[in-house]
Order: sequence, then structure tokens, then C-alpha cells
Amino acid sequence: MSVWRAIAAAALFAAAPALLAGEIPPDARRSGYSFMGPDTRAMQDDDTANPGMLFVLDGEALWGKKTGNAEKACADCHGDARTSMKGVAARYPAIDKALARPVTLDQRINLCRTNHQQATPLPYESRDLLALSAFVAHQSRGAAIAAGDDPDLKPFVEHGRNLFMQREGQLNLACTNCHDDNFDKRLAGAPVTQGQPTGYPLYRLEWQTLGSLERRLRSCMSGVRAQVYDYGSPELVALELYLMSRARGLPMETPAMRP
Repeated sequence: MSVWRAIAAAALFAAAPALLAGEIPPDARRSGYSFMGPDTRAMQDDDTANPGMLFVLDGEALWGKKTGNAEKACADCHGDARTSMKGVAARYPAIDKALARPVTLDQRINLCRTNHQQATPLPYESRDLLALSAFVAHQSRGAAIAAGDDPDLKPFVEHGRNLFMQREGQLNLACTNCHDDNFDKRLAGAPVTQGQPTGYPLYRLEWQTLGSLERRLRSCMSGVRAQVYDYGSPELVALELYLMSRARGLPMETPAMRP
């Protein structure tokens, strides 16, 4: 599949008369939901048909489960997630004062595990980590994304923006070439969206499972034949932060559905 995507990408940009490289104005920014077909939208809109909700239910169970040497559950510190976690995911990635750098929601969950539950961190893309992230983020569904407002985040947002604009890989393409310049077109039969991260972790039909924004970013990097950053790397965190700040004001949709 990635080979055909690379071929299709090369054909798409060879056919384009010019790459505009202009950022989308805030009032023209759209969720990926608006690019989906009616069947995919219907799956997202119906919680009984959205397979991502199975992860949310797993996350709810994990929220109340005691774990680690401290024998503590998330609920022991944070109580009812429906109130304590409302709006939280819409502000991530956020600065960790002790580390003096931004951390993603996945990283915050693992920091809580190690620091407060005395438990081992959950592996990236593991079902338990995705489930907890989906459960927490689901409490913010409908809330406006507000990431990047903290002045301490400014250099990290700028780093992410530079990465978004930077051409890379054997195809010599930047994120902006697809998601700012060529959205509303199609690539290997799939819609090219604006890349607004409104619903992560989300369920992709291509993956047949839930996945994080970092997984999606790594897939794009692989598709343009570029170096793929490690999960949790400063580069991926900066990119996620920039994308979330770029989507500021759009409503959270977790768990979203995408093709």
C-alpha cells in the first residue's frame, strides 16, 4: 500500500502546476470529518457503530483499576473522569514543568503511572495506552482545541511548524504540500484532508484498529521515503503540538473515524 501511495503522491505533485505553500486561514480550517463519505461519517456519529468506542470502554475500566506498587487507580487521584478530565485533552501537548518541555497525552499518562502509581510505562500503540488516551480524550468531545496557548510552548510550536514546512524524504515533500496546498484532492483513492488532528486517537479502517497521531505522522514520513522518528521523540511531540495549535478552535471528536 505504501508503494502505491508514494507513486500516487509523485503523480499528484508532478501534475500540479505550482505548490502554493500558504497556510490555511483560521476561519477556513476544517476537520477531516468534512472530507469523509457518508458511511464513514455515520460510523463516527453512532457510538454503537463506532469501533473506537470499544477502546473508550476499555479505558474506562482501566481508569478505575488499581495498579503498580502503589496500588492506586487513576480515579483515586482524579475522581470521576467525566468532570475532572473534561477539556484536558484539548490542551495537549502541554508543558511538563519538571521536564521543561511539552509532553503528549500518552506521555502524561505514562508519567502518572511511573510517578504516582509506581507502575511500568505502557508501550506506545499498546491497547491499554490507546484505551486510556481514548477514554480521557473522549471526555473532551465537543470541546474546542486550545493547545499551544502557554507562552512557554512558543519555541516548541515554532519547531513543529518548521518541521511541517520542511521538505524531506526521497519524494522531497513537506506536510504543507499535501495538507495546506492540495487538500480536497485525492491520493490513491483517499481524500487529502487539511490534517487537522481533531479526533485522536482515532479508528482508521485501513488499520482496522485505533491509532495515535504519532502513528499517522510516522506513516506519512514513511510514505514520502523520509526518516521516521521514534515514538515520543522531540520531533514528533513538536509536530503534534503544532498541529494541535493549528487546529485551535475546532471541536474534539475522539474517537474519530477515518478511511
